[in-house]
Amino acid sequence: MAEPTAGQKPYDPLAFSSQELRDLYWFMNLNRLLEERLTVLYRQGQIVGGLYRSLGQEATSVGTGYATLKQDLVGPMIRNLGVFMVRGVSPQDIMAQYMAKASGPTMGRDVNTHFGDLSKGIVITTSMLGALLEVMVGTALAIKLQKRPDQVAFTWIGDGGQTNGYFHEGMNLAAVKKLPFVCIIENNGYSYSTPNHRETPISQFVLKARAYGCPGIRFDGNDVLEALWATRRARAMCQRGEGPVIMEAVTFRIRGHAEHDDAGYVPRELVERWKQQDPLARYEAQLDTLPNAPTRAERDEMRAQIQGLLTECVDKVLPMPQPRGESAMGGVYAGEKRPAVPPM
Repeated sequence: MAEPTAGQKPYDPLAFSSQELRDLYWFMNLNRLLEERLTVLYRQGQIVGGLYRSLGQEATSVGTGYATLKQDLVGPMIRNLGVFMVRGVSPQDIMAQYMAKASGPTMGRDVNTHFGDLSKGIVITTSMLGALLEVMVGTALAIKLQKRPDQVAFTWIGDGGQTNGYFHEGMNLAAVKKLPFVCIIENNGYSYSTPNHRETPISQFVLKARAYGCPGIRFDGNDVLEALWATRRARAMCQRGEGPVIMEAVTFRIRGHAEHDDAGYVPRELVERWKQQDPLARYEAQLDTLPNAPTRAERDEMRAQIQGLLTECVDKVLPMPQPRGESAMGGVYAGEKRPAVPPM
């Protein structure tokens, strides 16, 4: 079972700029508060399909996503809402996607985070867990073949995904070809309802890096600054030709697999222990000690701004129309014009 990492931090908290500290605080709160709004909409019957939250794992998504650069290509998974928003996806588009609106990223043809945006370097998410890793390894191979040394490919994978054949085949190819590829394993202790010890005999997933002959970095996934520091280190390794890099974020999700799942299979004492490691509370405490961090008053104002933004998004998205059946015939192929959204 994954436990919170402890000991002296490997980074210097004073090395982060004031803007970086503010951005991380904004995106972590945006991640959590948006998911809270989506939960309300789900309970009101406004969400089409399921809702898969990342409560307790926001620091991993935001910290690792913030470390990627504009030119990088990323393949986030279903719980990496923070990655999407760090890369420039708006809360309004995410709401429209979840509610299957015609104006959403997939025009109502798919739901939750099953969408991409190549203008933002986001490769479309897939629900076949693990398969996206091979797609992103192929993306890293294209980067290397086209001699684009300023680019790195990233993807995220869970406890269950890293045990399947996609992971092995993809990582093996990436290692053989020395590709500029970073795989971030989000170790939250469970693959749906299956605890890690029933899936694999090793206690640390990062040890798999040795088998592929590539670097591995294990970090505290509930510390957003450590997540940022570790991912920047992994990216630099790839740019020096030392990739691929396997990263392991030690974290925990204070929620079931989805909103329909009460997580009754998780011991309550384990949940309570990890609640003490809440990434937002920990970051608040860190900011109180840093001279260039936003003040408590400024943080309160930032949260109020986010709540106002999300209220505006809900008001705009709720009356948006669903897609018409005939729209399925357009926007199928690359370069094809997006079908017009019918007037409200």
